[in-house]
Amino acid sequence: MGKVIALANQKGGVGKTTTAINLAASLAVLEYKVLIIDADPQANATSGVGFDVKNVKTSIYECIVDELDPRKIILNTEIPGLDLIPSHIDLVGAEIEMLNLPNREKVLRHVIEKIRDEYDFILIDCSPSLGLITVNSLTAADSVIIPVQCEYFALEGLGKLLNTIKIIQTKLHPDLEIEGFLLTMFDSRLNLSNQVMEEVKKHFQEMVFESVISRNIKLSEAPSYGQPAILYDATSKGAASYMNLARELLQNNGMTKLKNSEKIIE
Repeated sequence: MGKVIALANQKGGVGKTTTAINLAASLAVLEYKVLIIDADPQANATSGVGFDVKNVKTSIYECIVDELDPRKIILNTEIPGLDLIPSHIDLVGAEIEMLNLPNREKVLRHVIEKIRDEYDFILIDCSPSLGLITVNSLTAADSVIIPVQCEYFALEGLGKLLNTIKIIQTKLHPDLEIEGFLLTMFDSRLNLSNQVMEEVKKHFQEMVFESVISRNIKLSEAPSYGQPAILYDATSKGAASYMNLARELLQNNGMTKLKNSEKIIE
């Protein structure tokens, strides 16, 4: 049975989609079967792995609202073993249409259960909000990765997200865990980046991933070419950072025998 991981932070621009795409691609390169579910109406994960959103006719919206079999809309990416369930702007209206559904917080969970056994990992790219779709994503997930950018106001709003997670754990999904806090957009030359790193580690301690995602021009450029960084430039620091994260994730879940010394790519 595959592990379902949501990537969530209601603050925009923190690296959720970048992480979803590049972590998924790295896991696929390591020969795991991976599915990205784009649960953001902006559909950046969909375009970021090479699909023109204008050509997407059916998406996660139809699975949620019309109970369409998710297998019918799964798209294969350029990377063997990496698949996508795309999103569409129509997803904006899904929250209103879901209001009267029974167990409306668990609709996405039921969709995922149909295909869960077919993948090693299912990564859900959440929208930058704490709306019903994000609640569905968290309720469907086994764990959540929370990207935190190493910039001013980094911790702002995290309290609301953690409170939402606590409510979901209490009322909907007691087994939901925090997989870890991921520091993104790190620049070792800036005092602010180092201060934010210290602050996050002070607050969340062992819950913070050792892997840190540094600012990298290739990571920024890759989405415009519809490719994960590992396809766009496999030698880039950004691609190496996400490979480190993939290995750390595997190690944390007991899925690799790698030693700590072998986990880090210089």
